[in-house]
Amino acid sequence: MIAKLLNVDESVRKMELNFETGVPFKPLYGVTDDRTLELYMHHARQESTKYFLLVTVGEESVRHGKVSEKAKTEEQNLSDSYIPGLDSINEVPNVGTSSNVAEDHGFPELFANSYINEMPMEMPSPGRSLFVSPTPIPSFVDVVRNVSEGNEQGTAAEDVRTTPVEPYQNVPPIPISVVEANVEGSGCGDQTCVEEGIYGEGGILGDIEEHRIFRSKKELMTCVSITAMTEKFQYKVFKSKPSFVVVRCIHTSCSWRVRAKKLVESEYWMVTKYEKNHTCPTDFKPVRRRQATSWVVGECVKRKLINPGRVYRPRDVMDDMKRKFGVDISYSVAWRGKECAYNNLRLGTPEQSYKLLPGYLHMLMDTNPGSVVNLEVSNGNRFQYLFIAFAASIHGFSYCRPVISIDATHLKGKYRGVLFTAVCHDANQQIFPLAFGVGDSENDASWSWFLHRVKSVFGSNPALVIVSDRHRSINNAVQEVFPQAFHGICMYHLLNNLKTKFRNKTKELEQHYIRTAKTYNLQDFHVLFYTLSSAVPGVKEYLEAVGLHRWTRSHAPSRRYNIMTTNISESLNAVLVKVREFPITALVNEIRLLCQKWFHERRTKAAGCTTMMSKDVEMKLEGRKDRAQAMGVICADQYTFDVVDDDRNYCVDMALWTCTCRKFQLDQLPCDHVLAVVRKTPYEAYDLCSLYYTREFWHETYRGVINPIPHISSWTTPQQISEFELQPPDVRTVAGRRRKRRLPSMGEELPTHKCSRCKERGHNRATCQNPIALHPTDEAGCSGSNLPTHQPIHPSDQHSTPQL
Repeated sequence: MIAKLLNVDESVRKMELNFETGVPFKPLYGVTDDRTLELYMHHARQESTKYFLLVTVGEESVRHGKVSEKAKTEEQNLSDSYIPGLDSINEVPNVGTSSNVAEDHGFPELFANSYINEMPMEMPSPGRSLFVSPTPIPSFVDVVRNVSEGNEQGTAAEDVRTTPVEPYQNVPPIPISVVEANVEGSGCGDQTCVEEGIYGEGGILGDIEEHRIFRSKKELMTCVSITAMTEKFQYKVFKSKPSFVVVRCIHTSCSWRVRAKKLVESEYWMVTKYEKNHTCPTDFKPVRRRQATSWVVGECVKRKLINPGRVYRPRDVMDDMKRKFGVDISYSVAWRGKECAYNNLRLGTPEQSYKLLPGYLHMLMDTNPGSVVNLEVSNGNRFQYLFIAFAASIHGFSYCRPVISIDATHLKGKYRGVLFTAVCHDANQQIFPLAFGVGDSENDASWSWFLHRVKSVFGSNPALVIVSDRHRSINNAVQEVFPQAFHGICMYHLLNNLKTKFRNKTKELEQHYIRTAKTYNLQDFHVLFYTLSSAVPGVKEYLEAVGLHRWTRSHAPSRRYNIMTTNISESLNAVLVKVREFPITALVNEIRLLCQKWFHERRTKAAGCTTMMSKDVEMKLEGRKDRAQAMGVICADQYTFDVVDDDRNYCVDMALWTCTCRKFQLDQLPCDHVLAVVRKTPYEAYDLCSLYYTREFWHETYRGVINPIPHISSWTTPQQISEFELQPPDVRTVAGRRRKRRLPSMGEELPTHKCSRCKERGHNRATCQNPIALHPTDEAGCSGSNLPTHQPIHPSDQHSTPQL
């Protein structure tokens, strides 16, 4: 765009963009990436100082706004090359940002105590999507093009303005990420957050040099501290004021020093003078490295903590600081440094994370139109409840089987809480997340609040089935919110309850109970249930009191398909096990990142599917076809068939889509007997499958896109939300180390570790303290049973010839 305005052929003459702050300074940076562009645009908005854009064309130089001395020969050609609008860049129109965005989403009522976001109950039909892609934030060239086109058409820049642009608003979005993104581009909530990684696996990222720009004074001092640790010296702050700082070597006769100043009307700092040569005596060796503070240590090790699943102890921090810098730090400094690194990576401290949450939720709704966000606060603006349902999930649920698994898991952060989840199965038998919620605990009020939001977003289908554990609050909330839906319970949670009540019959219970719960046929159920009752006295009355229809497939009044447990909810909880330690905003962001990743991967996988059904269903049908080849089929009429399977006969009615095994009508997939009929008749197996398993429904499920959240510097939030300070929940924090391992449920058997050293259970090799015999003995008392034994040689055999 700039080349076109300057009438320069970019394919022939190379162009470079730099900017300078005035005559005394040489060019600082080339405009080559988002960071330098962001810096130039910020300075260009200032009215008190002129910042020129230096355009280098081959060997000629042209300054934006006026012609340099080297280019006087081209003055006539470039007299009209002024790029309009850059001098008043603070008035650039905010393309794609509506001034009424808060009213459009109903956000002013977001903090009401009893607010429920109104959402249309109409569910999308196949081929119609509720998802609307958001308008992207304009780039630098787009802003220039929009303003220049307005001027070319005779319209002033002020006439096309919609809302004033705040600093950094038009910077291309940088996704907030803790797990997968680079530290240099990860999102943050305040000055303590990660703006740029200082130290990585390869060494210091950027040395101190004159005219280098730092985002803040803290980043500057961090770089100075790491340089001091690397070069094995100490420094002292000679002068420090809000506008400049001078740092010298601790030795009085040394010439090493750094001088930096704050740029005008910005938070950036620039190194104006740097003497890097040391003149201190060679025998001057300070013993104590006072630069190794906790926040500097945190900057050095934060890259090792990007993966939340990595085990990185304070002892490891001490070892790394000793190996990299030769610095000995205490355990407390290592622990505090690790906490500082966590605060940087996780969008600030827990208290700062709550203050950042309203703005994050507003940007979530702005970048993902149609998403539903409910934030409820109590007295004193304290956090109480949070509900999130992405627009992509709302759209995709119409193409999934109407069976929802709900569960809650405890958060392990400073303010505790509970994470509520609602998930279902997609066409490929994978986890499809529907909604997430955060509350204080599992009680009647919190579960009722969460399920009311689920109902307002996803509606209430007469065929809806809800599967959960036997928590009393869940049962009360489901009866209140979904009185028409069938509420089934997880058969494995019920099995754990049975193991607790009938401790002496655990083996018999596990052997007969699972077969009884999973069977499709009523006749088979009665036989298996009788066998279970005979093996475990008293279990019949207990299970009948629970309700046979709630834990068995054969007695369920609605289709549960193959979802007899809450394993999909438990699997999602296992994926988020480390993330549940994060502060609230980082937790929500990691959930969004996980869903964004899943939707992209599965959308790509579904788009590449070439079969009629999803890949998992195709494999299941292939296995059933192999078993159907050994079955005999006897035709009664055009629609009725008798299928012989070993010593049993099954009746298949193709007109009613039924089979006496009941697997066909309950799972909505052809069973072995139906596939045996298909082999002998013109019927097609794919025509007998439910649409929920088809490739089209699979692809339509993940049609929506979960968009990333831009960097915090690009957030545009209404004043009401910007000034609102959300406070953490009013909970009493217990002194001491917080518990991170959950308490086992009733009857649950936790897996025990087996030591690879002593082969005993209950500990691992790192904590093993059992003595190990130098020569292990077997049960017969023979030492070294696996080694060849040496028998004493008889004197008469010493010279005997060995037998081959």
